Amino acid sequence: MKTNILHGFALCTVAATLLFAGAPARASEADDQIVSAFKQSYVFRTYLTGDVFTVESHDGVVTLNGAISTTSHKVLAQELVTLLPGVVRVENHLAPGGNMAVESESAWLGRQVKLILKFHRHINAGKTAVSVKSGTVTLKGEASSQGEKDMITAYAKDIEGVRKVKNEMTVSALPELAEQPCAKMDDASVSAQVKTALWTQLSTTAMKITVATQAGAVTLTGWVKNAAAKELISKSVADIQGVTSVMNEMTIVESKTK
Repeated sequence: MKTNILHGFALCTVAATLLFAGAPARASEADDQIVSAFKQSYVFRTYLTGDVFTVESHDGVVTLNGAISTTSHKVLAQELVTLLPGVVRVENHLAPGGNMAVESESAWLGRQVKLILKFHRHINAGKTAVSVKSGTVTLKGEASSQGEKDMITAYAKDIEGVRKVKNEMTVSALPELAEQPCAKMDDASVSAQVKTALWTQLSTTAMKITVATQAGAVTLTGWVKNAAAKELISKSVADIQGVTSVMNEMTIVESKTK
Protein backbone atom coordinates (compact mmCIF):
# COMPACT_ATOMS: atom_id res chain seq x y z
CA MET A 1 0.00 0.00 0.00
CA LYS A 2 2.82 2.33 0.97
CA THR A 3 4.58 1.50 -2.27
CA ASN A 4 1.49 2.41 -4.33
CA ILE A 5 1.14 5.74 -2.51
CA LEU A 6 4.79 6.59 -3.14
CA HIS A 7 4.44 5.52 -6.77
CA GLY A 8 1.37 7.73 -7.23
CA PHE A 9 3.16 10.65 -5.57
CA ALA A 10 6.10 10.19 -7.91
CA LEU A 11 3.84 10.21 -10.96
CA CYS A 12 2.15 13.41 -9.77
CA THR A 13 5.52 15.00 -9.20
CA VAL A 14 6.70 14.10 -12.70
CA ALA A 15 3.46 15.36 -14.23
CA ALA A 16 3.69 18.64 -12.35
CA THR A 17 7.30 19.05 -13.39
CA LEU A 18 6.43 18.49 -17.04
CA LEU A 19 3.48 20.86 -16.79
CA PHE A 20 5.50 23.72 -15.34
CA ALA A 21 8.45 23.01 -17.59
CA GLY A 22 6.24 23.08 -20.67
CA ALA A 23 4.82 26.57 -20.04
CA PRO A 24 8.16 28.41 -20.14
CA ALA A 25 9.18 26.37 -23.17
CA ARG A 26 6.06 27.43 -25.05
CA ALA A 27 6.52 31.05 -23.91
CA SER A 28 10.14 30.99 -25.02
CA GLU A 29 9.15 29.61 -28.43
CA ALA A 30 6.54 32.36 -28.85
CA ASP A 31 9.11 35.01 -27.89
CA ASP A 32 11.58 33.59 -30.40
CA GLN A 33 8.91 33.80 -33.10
CA ILE A 34 8.29 37.47 -32.29
CA VAL A 35 11.98 38.34 -32.58
CA SER A 36 12.30 36.27 -35.76
CA ALA A 37 9.26 37.95 -37.34
CA PHE A 38 10.71 41.36 -36.53
CA LYS A 39 14.08 40.58 -38.12
CA GLN A 40 12.52 39.00 -41.20
CA SER A 41 10.14 41.92 -41.82
CA TYR A 42 10.45 44.23 -44.81
CA VAL A 43 10.78 47.29 -42.56
CA PHE A 44 13.71 45.84 -40.62
CA ARG A 45 15.54 44.55 -43.71
CA THR A 46 14.98 47.77 -45.69
CA TYR A 47 15.23 50.60 -43.17
CA LEU A 48 16.62 49.44 -39.82
CA THR A 49 19.57 47.17 -40.59
CA GLY A 50 21.98 50.13 -40.39
CA ASP A 51 20.91 50.91 -36.83
CA VAL A 52 22.58 49.22 -33.87
CA PHE A 53 20.04 47.90 -31.38
CA THR A 54 18.79 44.74 -29.73
CA VAL A 55 15.33 43.15 -29.73
CA GLU A 56 14.31 40.96 -26.80
CA SER A 57 10.96 39.41 -25.96
CA HIS A 58 9.85 37.93 -22.61
CA ASP A 59 6.29 36.67 -22.31
CA GLY A 60 5.26 38.95 -25.18
CA VAL A 61 6.84 42.08 -23.69
CA VAL A 62 9.32 43.33 -26.30
CA THR A 63 12.23 45.56 -25.31
CA LEU A 64 14.16 47.63 -27.85
CA ASN A 65 17.55 48.96 -26.75
CA GLY A 66 20.20 50.77 -28.76
CA ALA A 67 20.86 53.51 -31.29
CA ILE A 68 18.86 54.63 -34.32
CA SER A 69 19.62 57.20 -37.02
CA THR A 70 16.43 59.26 -36.83
CA THR A 71 13.32 59.65 -34.71
CA SER A 72 11.24 58.15 -37.52
CA HIS A 73 13.18 54.90 -37.17
CA LYS A 74 12.13 54.73 -33.53
CA VAL A 75 8.51 55.19 -34.59
CA LEU A 76 8.91 52.62 -37.38
CA ALA A 77 10.30 50.01 -34.99
CA GLN A 78 7.59 50.76 -32.42
CA GLU A 79 4.75 50.44 -34.93
CA LEU A 80 6.21 47.29 -36.44
CA VAL A 81 6.65 45.47 -33.12
CA THR A 82 3.21 46.49 -31.87
CA LEU A 83 1.58 44.83 -34.88
CA LEU A 84 3.38 41.47 -34.57
CA PRO A 85 1.32 38.48 -33.31
CA GLY A 86 1.85 37.68 -29.64
CA VAL A 87 3.17 41.10 -28.60
CA VAL A 88 1.67 42.30 -25.32
CA ARG A 89 3.64 45.49 -24.75
CA VAL A 90 6.63 47.35 -26.19
CA GLU A 91 9.38 48.97 -24.12
CA ASN A 92 11.05 51.28 -26.64
CA HIS A 93 14.38 52.65 -25.41
CA LEU A 94 15.81 53.49 -28.82
CA ALA A 95 17.58 56.84 -29.16
CA PRO A 96 19.89 58.60 -31.63
CA GLY A 97 23.42 57.34 -31.07
CA GLY A 98 26.99 58.34 -31.81
CA ASN A 99 27.38 61.44 -33.95
CA MET A 100 23.63 61.34 -34.65
CA ALA A 101 22.90 62.23 -31.02
CA VAL A 102 24.51 65.65 -31.50
CA GLU A 103 23.83 66.23 -35.20
CA SER A 104 22.27 69.48 -36.32
CA GLU A 105 18.55 70.00 -36.78
CA SER A 106 19.17 70.32 -40.54
CA ALA A 107 20.89 66.92 -40.74
CA TRP A 108 18.09 65.33 -38.70
CA LEU A 109 15.44 66.89 -40.94
CA GLY A 110 17.25 65.68 -44.04
CA ARG A 111 17.08 62.11 -42.74
CA GLN A 112 13.35 62.49 -42.17
CA VAL A 113 12.79 63.67 -45.74
CA LYS A 114 14.85 60.86 -47.25
CA LEU A 115 13.02 58.21 -45.25
CA ILE A 116 9.56 59.44 -46.25
CA LEU A 117 10.57 59.54 -49.92
CA LYS A 118 11.71 55.90 -49.66
CA PHE A 119 8.24 54.87 -48.46
CA HIS A 120 6.62 55.82 -51.78
CA ARG A 121 6.78 53.39 -54.68
CA HIS A 122 6.51 55.97 -57.49
CA ILE A 123 9.46 58.01 -56.27
CA ASN A 124 13.05 57.09 -57.06
CA ALA A 125 14.59 58.11 -53.74
CA GLY A 126 17.99 56.91 -54.94
CA LYS A 127 17.95 59.59 -57.66
CA THR A 128 16.94 62.34 -55.21
CA ALA A 129 19.61 64.31 -53.33
CA VAL A 130 18.37 66.10 -50.21
CA SER A 131 20.07 68.96 -48.39
CA VAL A 132 18.66 71.14 -45.62
CA LYS A 133 19.64 74.55 -44.27
CA SER A 134 17.60 76.57 -41.76
CA GLY A 135 14.45 74.59 -42.53
CA THR A 136 14.79 75.01 -46.29
CA VAL A 137 14.97 71.70 -48.17
CA THR A 138 16.81 71.69 -51.49
CA LEU A 139 16.17 68.75 -53.81
CA LYS A 140 18.47 67.84 -56.68
CA GLY A 141 18.73 64.88 -59.02
CA GLU A 142 16.53 63.40 -61.72
CA ALA A 143 12.80 62.79 -61.86
CA SER A 144 11.20 60.58 -64.51
CA SER A 145 8.32 63.03 -65.00
CA GLN A 146 6.97 66.37 -63.86
CA GLY A 147 4.39 64.43 -61.88
CA GLU A 148 7.09 62.64 -59.88
CA LYS A 149 8.90 65.94 -59.28
CA ASP A 150 5.68 67.52 -57.99
CA MET A 151 5.02 64.53 -55.70
CA ILE A 152 8.52 64.77 -54.22
CA THR A 153 7.97 68.48 -53.54
CA ALA A 154 4.60 67.83 -51.90
CA TYR A 155 5.87 65.02 -49.65
CA ALA A 156 8.93 67.03 -48.54
CA LYS A 157 6.88 70.18 -47.87
CA ASP A 158 4.45 68.25 -45.66
CA ILE A 159 7.11 67.07 -43.19
CA GLU A 160 7.12 68.77 -39.81
CA GLY A 161 9.99 71.24 -39.50
CA VAL A 162 10.26 71.99 -43.22
CA ARG A 163 9.71 75.70 -43.89
CA LYS A 164 10.39 75.81 -47.62
CA VAL A 165 11.20 73.43 -50.48
CA LYS A 166 13.39 74.31 -53.45
CA ASN A 167 13.06 71.55 -56.04
CA GLU A 168 15.93 71.88 -58.52
CA MET A 169 15.54 68.39 -59.95
CA THR A 170 15.68 67.90 -63.70
CA VAL A 171 13.03 65.93 -65.55
CA SER A 172 14.39 63.20 -67.81
CA ALA A 173 13.11 60.02 -69.41
CA LEU A 174 14.27 57.62 -66.71
CA PRO A 175 13.23 53.94 -66.85
CA GLU A 176 9.96 53.24 -65.08
CA LEU A 177 10.47 52.21 -61.47
CA ALA A 178 10.03 48.55 -60.64
CA GLU A 179 7.39 48.31 -57.92
CA GLN A 180 7.83 46.30 -54.75
CA PRO A 181 5.90 43.02 -55.13
CA CYS A 182 3.07 43.75 -52.71
CA ALA A 183 2.07 40.14 -52.12
CA LYS A 184 5.50 39.36 -50.62
CA MET A 185 5.49 42.17 -48.06
CA ASP A 186 4.32 41.45 -44.53
CA ASP A 187 1.25 43.36 -43.35
CA ALA A 188 2.99 44.63 -40.22
CA SER A 189 5.58 46.38 -42.40
CA VAL A 190 2.88 47.91 -44.62
CA SER A 191 1.01 49.30 -41.60
CA ALA A 192 4.23 50.51 -39.96
CA GLN A 193 5.19 52.50 -43.06
CA VAL A 194 1.71 53.99 -43.38
CA LYS A 195 1.48 54.96 -39.70
CA THR A 196 4.99 56.47 -39.66
CA ALA A 197 4.25 58.49 -42.80
CA LEU A 198 1.02 59.81 -41.30
CA TRP A 199 2.83 60.62 -38.04
CA THR A 200 5.52 62.58 -39.91
CA GLN A 201 3.26 64.56 -42.24
CA LEU A 202 2.06 67.94 -40.95
CA SER A 203 -1.31 67.54 -42.63
CA THR A 204 -2.09 64.36 -40.67
CA THR A 205 0.03 64.38 -37.51
CA ALA A 206 -2.79 65.75 -35.33
CA MET A 207 -5.42 63.36 -36.68
CA LYS A 208 -6.38 60.17 -34.90
CA ILE A 209 -6.08 57.65 -37.71
CA THR A 210 -6.31 53.90 -37.20
CA VAL A 211 -4.55 51.71 -39.77
CA ALA A 212 -5.36 48.05 -40.42
CA THR A 213 -3.77 45.92 -43.15
CA GLN A 214 -4.76 42.54 -44.52
CA ALA A 215 -2.86 41.06 -47.48
CA GLY A 216 -1.69 44.56 -48.40
CA ALA A 217 -5.20 46.06 -48.35
CA VAL A 218 -5.20 49.04 -45.99
CA THR A 219 -8.29 50.25 -44.12
CA LEU A 220 -8.24 53.72 -42.55
CA THR A 221 -10.63 54.83 -39.82
CA GLY A 222 -10.78 57.95 -37.67
CA TRP A 223 -11.72 61.55 -38.43
CA VAL A 224 -10.72 64.05 -41.08
CA LYS A 225 -11.61 67.74 -41.45
CA ASN A 226 -12.93 67.71 -45.04
CA ALA A 227 -13.36 65.66 -48.21
CA ALA A 228 -10.25 67.12 -49.85
CA ALA A 229 -8.05 66.05 -46.94
CA LYS A 230 -9.60 62.59 -46.99
CA GLU A 231 -8.83 62.20 -50.70
CA LEU A 232 -5.26 63.44 -50.20
CA ILE A 233 -4.66 60.88 -47.44
CA SER A 234 -6.02 58.09 -49.64
CA LYS A 235 -3.69 59.02 -52.51
CA SER A 236 -0.67 59.30 -50.25
CA VAL A 237 -1.31 55.94 -48.56
CA ALA A 238 -2.03 54.21 -51.88
CA ASP A 239 1.49 55.15 -53.07
CA ILE A 240 3.28 53.57 -50.09
CA GLN A 241 5.34 50.43 -50.68
CA GLY A 242 3.33 47.22 -50.29
CA VAL A 243 -0.15 48.81 -50.31
CA THR A 244 -2.43 46.97 -52.74
CA SER A 245 -5.60 48.98 -52.08
CA VAL A 246 -7.00 51.62 -49.71
CA MET A 247 -10.40 51.63 -48.04
CA ASN A 248 -10.77 55.08 -46.46
CA GLU A 249 -13.58 54.89 -43.91
CA MET A 250 -12.57 58.06 -42.06
CA THR A 251 -15.40 60.32 -40.90
CA ILE A 252 -15.50 63.94 -42.08
CA VAL A 253 -15.90 66.24 -39.07
CA GLU A 254 -15.83 69.85 -40.24
CA SER A 255 -15.49 71.28 -36.72
CA LYS A 256 -12.22 69.48 -36.05
CA THR A 257 -9.07 71.59 -36.38
CA LYS A 258 -5.39 70.87 -35.93
